[in-house]
Amino acid sequence: MDIKISAETEVSAKAEVLVLPFFENHRADFYAGIDEKTGGLIKRVFDTKAFSGKHGQTTLLYVNDRGLQSLLLVGLGKLSDLSQDKLRRSGGKAFSSLKDKGVVSVTVATSILKTEGVVLDAHFSPAHYFLEGALLSQYRFMRYKTSTDDDDNKDKEIKEVIVLAAQDDVAVRWLEVVVSAVGLAKDLTNTPANDMTPTQLSNAALALRSDDIAVKVLELKEIEQEGMGSYLAVARGSSEPPKFIILEYMGGSGEPIAIVGKSVTFDSGGLSLKPAEGMEQMKYDMAGGAATLGIIKGASEYKLPVNIVAILPATENMPGGKATRPGDIVKAITGKTIEILNTDAEGRLVLADALGYVIKHYKPREVIDMATLTGACSVAFGNEAIAMMGNNDDLMARLKKASDETYERVWQMPLYEEYKEYLKSDIADIKNIGGREGGLVTAAYFLKEFVDKTPWVHLDIAATAWNNKDKDYTPKGASAIGVRLILNFLRMAVSVLIVLGCVLTPYVPVRGVFAADAIPSSKELQQEMLQNPDILDIVMSLKNDPDFKQVLNDPDIMRAINANDISALAANPKFTKLMDNPKVKEIEGKLHK
Repeated sequence: MDIKISAETEVSAKAEVLVLPFFENHRADFYAGIDEKTGGLIKRVFDTKAFSGKHGQTTLLYVNDRGLQSLLLVGLGKLSDLSQDKLRRSGGKAFSSLKDKGVVSVTVATSILKTEGVVLDAHFSPAHYFLEGALLSQYRFMRYKTSTDDDDNKDKEIKEVIVLAAQDDVAVRWLEVVVSAVGLAKDLTNTPANDMTPTQLSNAALALRSDDIAVKVLELKEIEQEGMGSYLAVARGSSEPPKFIILEYMGGSGEPIAIVGKSVTFDSGGLSLKPAEGMEQMKYDMAGGAATLGIIKGASEYKLPVNIVAILPATENMPGGKATRPGDIVKAITGKTIEILNTDAEGRLVLADALGYVIKHYKPREVIDMATLTGACSVAFGNEAIAMMGNNDDLMARLKKASDETYERVWQMPLYEEYKEYLKSDIADIKNIGGREGGLVTAAYFLKEFVDKTPWVHLDIAATAWNNKDKDYTPKGASAIGVRLILNFLRMAVSVLIVLGCVLTPYVPVRGVFAADAIPSSKELQQEMLQNPDILDIVMSLKNDPDFKQVLNDPDIMRAINANDISALAANPKFTKLMDNPKVKEIEGKLHK
């Protein structure tokens, strides 16, 4: 889909469909120029109460005008209730309402989102979130459709979006990257298990190879040599060979962030067989791995200055003749022995070796795993939240911040020491289930036993990885949960370096702006800070500095950085104050040396 930013006004714009957002019971006359042009059409709709601007409300009006074919009025809800996600949902609702209408080009008016009273404490502008929801809503999985109900509209999807806004109102490149990453994860997860075996998932990973993404796949013999008996205990019941997939994205320097995605391409439960009802959905048990591939794709395309190692321990869980039996004992890569009491608690067995492997071979600075791990997660949260548990409060706090930004909501659950007792085995080091009580947290505590002291967070996405019905901007099927969350987490993580790169770029006080020919050196400074351990220690300590927090939490500053608006940065008092911060001066001194 082609996204264009246009400086035209609503009145002058020529459009196949012109989207006009409205707040509920607020400024019905806002688009007076358009209303006059269309003979009072908008006023009549408001006067008859057919449209009031309620959140998610849409009304399509056909216009008899040579340059304007139709208007789509969309409700944003009450101005006082405005939020990032309500904007996304309004955008999704607007574009979804055009489905099967044969619309190819949509123009979006955004001037109402910049009027007095529109306040949003967020990293991007209101227009950005509206457009994000609109684009995400357009996902379709059509791979297996050989015909459609309406052949005339078969190829008439929305191909062009024109946004009437200033260039810096929407971070277009970031949106394109995120939406594409989400689409990849959804495609992989929606694909049925006969076409998404461990081998085919490894092929999807190999297809991401590029100058900054290295991919290798460990085969059965290599997995055995690594001593991953826990992972192999799950794989042995299937005729499909396991594939231990490793991706390295090297966008920065220093220790990597590790992301581990559960990649059970079909989960029958093994010998602890699942009920037949709903088993067809078990193709989505690799949603964590699919999301991980989407994240790597997005990080590479956006050139995030960070190193990432991704692990996808791909396998099926089947009840074949060689399947693991309840009561069997296996040894994990760490040397810990596991008594398997239930073969349908297979995700933790797979992840135990994946976590052990990445910590052993890469020594990451922090690890995040994503897994459709427990049915208990859905019991606790319905389909509304990700269960988050871990051993590092700072890491969980940063994920929570990214969660607030993306509305891929996380809720922290405890990992009390007492849960270790639930997993005690009479004949092995640990058992793979702790009973019905506390099933959500004991599953995570099991994983905790394999990460030692490495900062780690577990995200149980079992409740949110699949939509049983269409939502405003997430259609039925795979949700790709975790892609936007982790990409925004990574973006926020490197924003410290990005801000510092901008702060330390040579400043010209006389002109009050940064030297134009010095702007590219910002990225070079980021790389130098990453490569110098002494500087990196100061950078990490600066994260908690009050001056720096003010800058990171200022949406105007973050928008200016996104838009490379150097003048706006130089005029912001919080940003200029940070330039005089003693720690920044110390970093500057070390860089000069």
